[in-house]
Amino acid sequence: MPGSKEIRTKIKSVQNTRKITKAMEMVAASKMRKAQERMRAARPYSEKIRRLAANLSQALVTEYRHPFLTKATAHKRIGLIVVTSDKGLCGGLNTNVLRLCMNTMREWETKGVTEMRVTAIGNKGLGFMQRLGAKVVSSITHLGDTPHMEKLIGPVKVMIDAFQNGELDAVYVSYTRFVNTMKQEPVLEPLLPLSGERMGTPERSWDYIYEPDAQAVIDELLLRYVEALIYQGLAENMASEQSARMVAMKAATDNAGSVIKELQLVYNKARQAAITKEISEIVGGAAAIAG
Repeated sequence: MPGSKEIRTKIKSVQNTRKITKAMEMVAASKMRKAQERMRAARPYSEKIRRLAANLSQALVTEYRHPFLTKATAHKRIGLIVVTSDKGLCGGLNTNVLRLCMNTMREWETKGVTEMRVTAIGNKGLGFMQRLGAKVVSSITHLGDTPHMEKLIGPVKVMIDAFQNGELDAVYVSYTRFVNTMKQEPVLEPLLPLSGERMGTPERSWDYIYEPDAQAVIDELLLRYVEALIYQGLAENMASEQSARMVAMKAATDNAGSVIKELQLVYNKARQAAITKEISEIVGGAAAIAG
């Protein structure tokens, strides 16, 4: 059994760790509320532009067909946008989404996909894809707690331009969808070409007058729609990150409390054993002197 001094040192160390994890839990809780507000604030814009895109895609079937709406006969060249966090200490958040990406990429290989390009948003995803040996064509890290579309445009445009130029047959996006504070699920969704299932069916048909022309309007609108999808995915991922970190830090704080209780019990037993030993030595010494 370790000595009392070693046990006291260990208890002090665990107590300091518990203070850190408790502070991180409180910070994550505060950031989580703000991240959820940003996520919910972005949803009305995403929904509105989705409806516009759905209406225009139906209205322009005979007049103009945008490359985003053109489906390839076979998907042999695929792009993947991976959204992860920059920091760890958030449970299995990044592990789950990266495992999903890795398994999907292996499935694509078995189905005859000849080329896969990756855009990494977040430091964890970038490091994983580099270790995996994937072809990372663009990346962005250190986004902070507030996502900004102007920072995302550059890396994302690399993938969008590759699709428009015919270098890719499809583009997918993977992130962690926020369900509630206790549940976040990794998803991998098709981004390009835009499907009717993703945009939905228009509630009614519309006739449009385009200014300056139909091509210019639909080009700009569909690009904004794709950017909105990626931004929404990033906002969902950030809300999931802070929720997962808050839960993980709470679990760490609770575990630290349990460890401290166990160590205090061990300390009390060691202290009692030391006191008993001292009493026995005193009694034995007194008996020897008296004898």
